[in-house]
Amino acid sequence: MIGSGFGAGVGIHGLGMVLFWGLLILGGVWLVRGLSGRGPATNRGGRSAREILDARFARGEIDAEEYGRNRKQLTRDTRRTGADH
Repeated sequence: MIGSGFGAGVGIHGLGMVLFWGLLILGGVWLVRGLSGRGPATNRGGRSAREILDARFARGEIDAEEYGRNRKQLTRDTRRTGADH
C-alpha cells in the first residue's frame, strides 16, 4: 500500500490552520492597540513638533517665554538627531 490517504494533505492543512490562527491573533492585537490608542507613538495629524508648538503659541496656550524655551529645545534636538523640524 502506497499511502493511507493522509500524506501531504495533513501537512498543508496544518500549515493553513497555523497561518489562519496567526493572522487572526495578529489582527486582534492590531485592532485592540488601534482602538485603545496604544502602540507606536504617532502624531495623528501628521504635523511636526515645530508646527504643533507654533499652533499652541498662536492659540495663546503658551506664553512667549515657554515658546522660546521649547523652540530652542526642538532646535537642539533636531541638530542632535539630524531630523528636519
